[in-house]
Amino acid sequence: MILAAGRGERMRPLTDHTPKPLLPVAGQALIVWHLQRLAAAGFKEVVINHAHLGAQIEAALGNGSEWGLSIAYSPEATALETAGGIALALPLLGEQPFLVVNGDVYCDIDFAALAQGLASHQLAKLVLVDNPPQHERGDFALDDGKLQLDGVKRLTFSGVAVYHPQLFKDLVPGEVAKLLPLLQQAIVQGQASAIHHHGVWHDIGTPERLQALDHALRQNEHSV
Repeated sequence: MILAAGRGERMRPLTDHTPKPLLPVAGQALIVWHLQRLAAAGFKEVVINHAHLGAQIEAALGNGSEWGLSIAYSPEATALETAGGIALALPLLGEQPFLVVNGDVYCDIDFAALAQGLASHQLAKLVLVDNPPQHERGDFALDDGKLQLDGVKRLTFSGVAVYHPQLFKDLVPGEVAKLLPLLQQAIVQGQASAIHHHGVWHDIGTPERLQALDHALRQNEHSV
C-alpha cells in the first residue's frame, strides 16, 4: 500500500493544484519511483489511498498496467491519518501481512527483502533510518537489534513497514486514527521489530527538499 492521502501543507503552493505524490522528481512523479521499485521487487498488486485531488492520482496512474502492476484505489472523503487510511483499505489488502510505503519519501529500501514476512507473533516490522536534520530526536530506539520506545540509539521511522492486519483490528473503518499509538502498544508488548536502513532515504516534506532531491538525482544521471 502506498499512502498518498496527505494534503501536503508544507509543500504549498506546489500542492495547491497537484497532489504531493505527483510532484515531479528528476522527470517523473515521486510516486512513480515507488511503483517502479515495487514492480522490480516482484510485487503485483498495489493499493493507493488518496483524498486531496485524488482524482488526479487515479488519472495519472490508471490501473497500473504501465508498470506491470494492478492498482486498486481507496478514496477518502477527508484524510483519515495513516492508521485510519490503512483500516479503511483493509478489505483491499487481504488477511496476510502487507508492505506500506509513505508516498512522500524517496528511498532505495529493498522492498523484496522486507516483504519476506513477519515472525508469527509480530504485528509490525519497521524500517528505521538515521535521524535527518529536521527530525534530530528520532522516533524509536534500536538497541542490540531490539525495537524500543526509548534508548541510546534513537532513529527515525522511515514511513516504510510491514504490518499484519491484526494491528488495525480495533479501528472503525472510516474514522480518523493515528498510527503512533498502535506502534507504541505493539512495541511495549514485544510484537514489533525493526531494521536499520543505511542507504538512500529522503523525506520530501518541503519544496526545498524536493528541489534538492531533484538536483541530486539529475547530477547522478550526468555522472553515470
